[in-house]
Amino acid sequence: MELTRHWALGIGHWGKIGLMGLLVAGGLQLHAEDGREVFERDCVACHKNLPVTLENFFFNYLLKYSSERRVKEALYSFIKNPTKKKALASEELIDRYGLMPKTRLSDTELRKAIDHYWETYKVFGKIK
Repeated sequence: MELTRHWALGIGHWGKIGLMGLLVAGGLQLHAEDGREVFERDCVACHKNLPVTLENFFFNYLLKYSSERRVKEALYSFIKNPTKKKALASEELIDRYGLMPKTRLSDTELRKAIDHYWETYKVFGKIK
């Protein structure tokens, strides 16, 4: 502990700030996941065993909510607090496989995953 105190005193005030900035920036870069990683790890992993694909769910949301903003809001609301009333899955599917459990993702992770989901399956700009 004494060595650490002397080392910290030796680099001066601006050196400490610079060092802290590097540590924080490096830590954020190491721990930041993009939407694809979160989507693959937390969404695809669970949905891969269902008879209805994530693409099918996407089109159900698109048909009901129509715009990017409304689709993303509905997905976010459902994933944060899944209820039968908000579900777009059939009652038979829910009876057989259960309702999706409430997410453990942070708001940031969830929004990144939803953004990736939108970019993966959106039809806008893809139809010729």
